[in-house]
Amino acid sequence: MSARAWALLLVLCGTIFLEGIDVAMLAVAVPSIRSDLDLSTGTAAWVMSAYVLGYAGFTLLGGRAADLLGRRRMFLGWLTVFLLFSGLGGLANEGWMLIVARFITGVSAAFMTPAAMSIITTSYEEGPQRNKALLVFAGTAAAGFSLGLVIGGLLTQLGWRWVFFAPVLLAGAILFAAVRLLPRSAAEQPPVRGSGGFDLPGAATAAGAMLLLAYGIVRLEHGGSGWELTAGAFAAGLLLVGLFTLIERRSAAPLVRLAIFRKASMVRADLGALLFVGSFFGFQFVVTLYLQELRGWSSLETALALVIIGIDAVVAPTLTPRLVNRFGNARVILGGFLLGIVSYGLFLPVGMDWSYAAMFPTLILTGTAFALAYGPLTIAATDGVAPAEQGLAGGLLHTATQFGSAVGISAVTAVYGIAVAGTDGSPAATLDAFRTALMVPVAMVALGALITATGLRGPGGKSGSSTVATAVPHETAHRPAEPAPR
Repeated sequence: MSARAWALLLVLCGTIFLEGIDVAMLAVAVPSIRSDLDLSTGTAAWVMSAYVLGYAGFTLLGGRAADLLGRRRMFLGWLTVFLLFSGLGGLANEGWMLIVARFITGVSAAFMTPAAMSIITTSYEEGPQRNKALLVFAGTAAAGFSLGLVIGGLLTQLGWRWVFFAPVLLAGAILFAAVRLLPRSAAEQPPVRGSGGFDLPGAATAAGAMLLLAYGIVRLEHGGSGWELTAGAFAAGLLLVGLFTLIERRSAAPLVRLAIFRKASMVRADLGALLFVGSFFGFQFVVTLYLQELRGWSSLETALALVIIGIDAVVAPTLTPRLVNRFGNARVILGGFLLGIVSYGLFLPVGMDWSYAAMFPTLILTGTAFALAYGPLTIAATDGVAPAEQGLAGGLLHTATQFGSAVGISAVTAVYGIAVAGTDGSPAATLDAFRTALMVPVAMVALGALITATGLRGPGGKSGSSTVATAVPHETAHRPAEPAPR
């Protein structure tokens, strides 16, 4: 790729890095925020959950809006919103202000992240160049989260408001570079004009369904009473999903062309991403609780311990492309899932006095597994999709990953709560509860491996092992690819 193409990729990767580092830094800073603003436990929990709710609720709509309203326009506009509301969070003096700021920040991420990904998939030639760009993009995502834990711990020492102001500075630098580097024509479709050009009923029902389902999942994570409200949120969300399907079937210009779900490789990749990301975040959540609540480690010590998981930022753009080139996309994804099973399984017998050396194999294998699975899943979720629907494909993938992270954390929280309930609360009983909760990520990654393995079936056993990193896939070779940025 040319220097300009690499510069564009750096800007787009900066966006996903910004999103990852923003979430991680806040996770470290919440205890300080709660103490300084005298927030209740519920309010402090919603400071974190509001972002997830906004992100998961609008990612599908955000991805399609990039296709229909212009990828460059959506990227620059919502990056600006992200910058403004992150700054507002740093100025907040009340819990409700933080919750609103985090919700709008999540919504802005739901629009700008799929836009960034679809700019990659439409600006870089399908095949080795695009695969390389997507693997770098995917590796940067987890690196942002891993480094964000450490940076968040350091910034919190200066004052928790810097956790909000630091992303403002980074977003401003990305915005300045993006205005100059983002292509004006090759990376976006012309905006839809006229009242009949945009499927407003479909957009409303899609956003409503995703918000209600995400709200139900987040309530499971918070626990407590009010199960009727949680069940009602799930029921209403599923009802809106059915209504959305009916609207899309009858719409002359549907928001989501339902036939896209006939693409088995894309659906399999989205399900795999949901399960893998869910297992990844569920595992990190359990390990964080184990280190801080049972072992008494500080938030900074915990962050430094977990930073090795960020090895995927190195493995994803270097080793993973070679493995995909040699063994095929599906086999590398399956290898990532199997390595995840080994990684989490090694941590199941965790003891009360385990040294960091005993934990290290699991942590480094977890980062390596992420590098092997997530990048190729990103490729599979967008491979062969028409340029006009790349934003939609990215939106579906990011919707799956956001719901996966929420499901993973909620599931381990629920299992841990059930396991520890009724015990004497002793360290031994708490440790047993942690071990039980660890079965959730193991089960999720095992189910993902099973789903991924179905992609290896085909004539001659080669359907899932075709070399996706050396040539343009046959199914898309008939149409010209978008040129890479010059």
